[in-house]
Amino acid sequence: MIDSLYELNDDQIIKKFKVEDHWGLATGIDLEKCNLEKIGNADIIREFAIGACDYIKMKRFGDPIVIKFGSDPKISGYSLMQLLETSSITGHFKDFDGNAFIDIFSCKSYAPRALAMFCKKYFNAQKMSIRYVTYRD
Repeated sequence: MIDSLYELNDDQIIKKFKVEDHWGLATGIDLEKCNLEKIGNADIIREFAIGACDYIKMKRFGDPIVIKFGSDPKISGYSLMQLLETSSITGHFKDFDGNAFIDIFSCKSYAPRALAMFCKKYFNAQKMSIRYVTYRD
């Protein structure tokens, strides 16, 4: 079962996650017009993954994987995969327009709105949208 959490703040989301014994929390963060130097730099994206894990107090499982690919200039850019002991953080960073798409899934609770703001500030995005859901068995 999937529940929408759009009307709740971070504290309410975390409480709901714990009280209702949810299995996972997924957050999708879309960033528009990011700093091109940041999203075009593999080392900065790796540092972001480590910083995001520290920010939400998640234990990383291995190092971040950051690979640049894509033959179509409108979608090419770096992609990120950071495994967590509780799941993963993934992202794709488009060179063409400076947009970024970051997804976090974890079976451990975290504050999705605060994490989204961390991402927005980290990449100097001009605009952000966020979606999140909890999953139950």
